[in-house]
Amino acid sequence: MNWNQFEGHWHQRAGLVKVHWAKLTDDDLRNVAGRRDRLIGKIQEHYGILQDEAEKQIDEWIARFKPNHREKA
Repeated sequence: MNWNQFEGHWHQRAGLVKVHWAKLTDDDLRNVAGRRDRLIGKIQEHYGILQDEAEKQIDEWIARFKPNHREKA
């Protein structure tokens, strides 16, 4: 799955994001609103990591999703 597919179902999948990155708040997820750049920024902010590392984490996490398949958080 790619980010565009994930973004299209943000409201259904935001909970999975919060399970994986537990430091993110509900307000963070509302503000991210499916935008990858915003998620990268929030992960950087809460976990104190560089942009490249946040992008890598997101890419690796998204790669585990299969189209029309629910991921084990």
